[in-house]
Amino acid sequence: MTQIGWYGLGSMGLAMASNLQRHLASKRALNLIYSNRTMARGDPLGALGGTPESSYTNLVAQCGIIFTMVSNDSVLQHLISSVTGSGLSLRGKIFVDCSTVHPQTVGLTAVKLKEKEASFLAAPVFGGNPIAVDGKLVFAIGGPKQASEVVKPLIQNVMGRKIIDCGEDATRASLLKIAGNIVTVNMMEAVGEAQVFAERTGLGTGPMEELIGEAFGPVAGGYSKRLTTGVYAPPLSSRPGFGVSLAIKDAKHALSMSKENNVELPGLQVALENLEAARDYAGECLDSSSMYGVLRQKAGLQFWNEKSRQGNSS
Repeated sequence: MTQIGWYGLGSMGLAMASNLQRHLASKRALNLIYSNRTMARGDPLGALGGTPESSYTNLVAQCGIIFTMVSNDSVLQHLISSVTGSGLSLRGKIFVDCSTVHPQTVGLTAVKLKEKEASFLAAPVFGGNPIAVDGKLVFAIGGPKQASEVVKPLIQNVMGRKIIDCGEDATRASLLKIAGNIVTVNMMEAVGEAQVFAERTGLGTGPMEELIGEAFGPVAGGYSKRLTTGVYAPPLSSRPGFGVSLAIKDAKHALSMSKENNVELPGLQVALENLEAARDYAGECLDSSSMYGVLRQKAGLQFWNEKSRQGNSS
């Protein structure tokens, strides 16, 4: 049996790795070996039977398939450089990155690993933490077909409900993810605008939320709930479902590529400016839907609604 490893245990990574470990346990396969910058984040995974390993290089040495779910391009680049420069044999290993990184980073990573006779799959995901917990994410996957066919059974009906195959060019999966984020960020902006409009006109957020969920689907309805339940600005003691800085990074990837390809993304630009204003005002502990707080301020309301971390105190 192939030993599987996992690096990256943020809110998304931990949920995904937990579902994978449960699957491995149900098949009586080898337990997942996991690593993270803060190892304590993996304690719930350890309780499921996962095996901790503090060194990424040692993890790679023990595993045939290695998943990563990291915050940005530089973290992925550092991890790959650490193993390609270690002298460790990577021959036949499959690296699967589920993060949102620039296609250029994906291309360079694939080349580096191919030189070491390893395969690289880009497998970014669509969906937030609750969807990850339920194992219902949508995956895009790109890279060598032989490696892809090996990895797909570890994804389908384990961590995800759907796999979109982008072919043998791994950069296409990354490109699809970035294109999808244009829809995601714009939708959060639109839901935030609609809810501020509903509150300011006296319509109320309740009927608006019901309409959003019924008419525009569960994804839009879930975004609305992030606002009305205060998740857009959670307590400082908690972790956002998907952090504001990650959303800013994703939006900037799309905007940089749009400039290179002479495409205008005015809606995304507005959403990015509001996200950056939210972070400037309330710090890093904000969700990717936190442009809502800035939209509230622009309408003469407080950044915080009654369910958010400062509620009635600001």
